[in-house]
Amino acid sequence: MKKALVISGGGSKGAFAGGVAQYLMKNEQKEYDLFLGTSTGSLMVSHLALGMLDGLKELYTNVNQETIFSNNPFNIKKVAGEKIVTINHLNTFWNFLNGRKTFGESKNLRALIKKKITKEMYVKIRAANKEVVVTVSNLTANQIEYKSINDCSYDDFCDWIWGSCNYVPFMSLLEKDHCQYADGGFGSLVPIREAILRGATEIDAIILETEVTQINRMPAKNPFSLLFDVFDFMLTHVERHNITIGKLAASNKDIKLNLYYTPTVLTTNSLVFDKKLMRKWWESGFQYAKSKDEEKMSEFRPDVLTDQEIEEGLENIDNLNI
Repeated sequence: MKKALVISGGGSKGAFAGGVAQYLMKNEQKEYDLFLGTSTGSLMVSHLALGMLDGLKELYTNVNQETIFSNNPFNIKKVAGEKIVTINHLNTFWNFLNGRKTFGESKNLRALIKKKITKEMYVKIRAANKEVVVTVSNLTANQIEYKSINDCSYDDFCDWIWGSCNYVPFMSLLEKDHCQYADGGFGSLVPIREAILRGATEIDAIILETEVTQINRMPAKNPFSLLFDVFDFMLTHVERHNITIGKLAASNKDIKLNLYYTPTVLTTNSLVFDKKLMRKWWESGFQYAKSKDEEKMSEFRPDVLTDQEIEEGLENIDNLNI
């Protein structure tokens, strides 16, 4: 038996995945041999492989825009209690003036990865016989690549995590080995099939979207919001394709596949990192996994009989000719 935990992309919504993983690993006592992550999922899998849930929670409930962006292309304003995201024209212009290829820069995230995913953790994971895999999109070769911790040096592995998280053109572009890399979610948002190809016989997949589309987007008001809408549209369909292929592969090989979706829409802009909201999402993820577990358990409980049903059952027993 080889068990895998798969975590999809989803930016700040990764806090919800953390809550689900906490319940699965601490309360259900699940142990995994294989951890696969895309984008925000790639940032989580190293901690999960070592059972460092407290450290992961501390990371995901204390980040903000400054923690991620060295040059933030967004302005976030509160209008009537709602957060509205607009273009930071000055920062975007500055990036273009300096010959950068993206609207914003996420070098602070690269520093955070080195700080929070240490070389000691890297050594422990490899020694523990756990496989940790992150997904990146190779834009140069036009293909999806899966980078295993067992095949990388520490510095290279940190680069791949960073590349997997970089939602271009709003974040940095990873240029490595004469290729340009970006967010793994552009090609494989939910890498269920890759888990199967790596030998998983049971998979828990945390998907940071609702199972059924629950929103109609407002009309775009500027090029930035239009670009976000287009990307979200594409990623939604990439996700559905990944899940469909994953389900078919699991069914074909008789693999147990458990899917954990978000029950509600958490945010329409996952590049906004709000500590207060992310703490709330972590708890929501924990409670959601708990409710799923209770539903599962209730399926095995016998129905409670009414007094009338008991009397009828006793009458039937009396009428039996034994």
